[in-house]
Amino acid sequence: MTSSRTPVILLAAGGTGGHLFPAEALAGELTARGVVIHLATDHRGMTYGGAFPAVARHEIQAATPSGKSPLSLLKAIFVLLRGTLQSYLLIKKIKPDAVIGFGGYPSVPPVIGAVLAGVPTFIHEQNGVVGRANRFVAPFVHAIATGFEKPKGLSQKNAAKAHHVGNPIRPLAREAMAIPYPALQSQSEIHLLVTGGSQGARVMSTVVPEAIALLSDDIKSRLRITHQARGDDLETAKALYDRAGVSVDIRSFFDDLPMRIAQAQLVIGRAGASTIAELAVIGRPSILVPLPGSLDQDQAANAESLARRGAALVIKQSEFFATALAHHLNELIAHPDRLTDSSRAAKSAGIADAAERFAALIGESLGLDFSRGRSS
Repeated sequence: MTSSRTPVILLAAGGTGGHLFPAEALAGELTARGVVIHLATDHRGMTYGGAFPAVARHEIQAATPSGKSPLSLLKAIFVLLRGTLQSYLLIKKIKPDAVIGFGGYPSVPPVIGAVLAGVPTFIHEQNGVVGRANRFVAPFVHAIATGFEKPKGLSQKNAAKAHHVGNPIRPLAREAMAIPYPALQSQSEIHLLVTGGSQGARVMSTVVPEAIALLSDDIKSRLRITHQARGDDLETAKALYDRAGVSVDIRSFFDDLPMRIAQAQLVIGRAGASTIAELAVIGRPSILVPLPGSLDQDQAANAESLARRGAALVIKQSEFFATALAHHLNELIAHPDRLTDSSRAAKSAGIADAAERFAALIGESLGLDFSRGRSS
């Protein structure tokens, strides 16, 4: 590529933290290298509160095809086709050097629009199992970046295009990486973080406080709990914690969640890709309850990546009861060395420079030197 103009890249990510966090991290890395970033997203992403480093956000129509009825499937396909036309016209207007999708159906129209426009395309798969949207576009893209080393669900042909870069982490998680693990001491405060992902999780708001209530008064007096819960569950969970007689900071959202992870001696949560990535780079032990019912079972695969290293205890939601959780908490608190060992194991799984790796992959594939603009 021989033009001297500033490189322009369009990122496509749906409006959930699992897709937007790694996209934001890559956007920050590319911006630091002098690249102009645009974001294509759905209506949720347009209201995203994060400081996404893009010169513009473009709302693209998208829908998730569902097997519930032929009519709903046709409607979703029609919306995706309309979003593809929107994306094609946007790409012709801003003339990006590449379009990068981060999975989820809101990323499909921009990637297909780029293919139709003859623009190089990349996708990033955050999970241990490739999602349906990324599987659909994988045959058409130039390269596939992955958060896990060998994600399930890629054909042999598409796997040949895969590059393991890790999951880019948001800036606050990079700051939290520097905080040492606060090893649990005898009679010291026990900092516990409970989170169900960006949307919260109803099961966490009942099982966890009920398990806490079963602990001894000595342990309960030492607990300092931070809990991110669904808005609808706040009152119920708060009442259960009050009944258990423990200190809790419970909210529907924490904008400094990576720092809360760093302050915790133990995290209880789901196993979304961003959660796994941040637990790893920050280095914190966890009890993970993968989201059940997913067709791809991606969270189960994500959780297993930490469990294999001894960094996490994985409990199926069907087995996630207050008595079982209370037993595990008693065991871990009685043997704090296990928590310290798990924190080290988690840290060993972290890829702190995933954004840099992905940026380098893009630059090499396009023949661009981002430190000097377009290469000659």
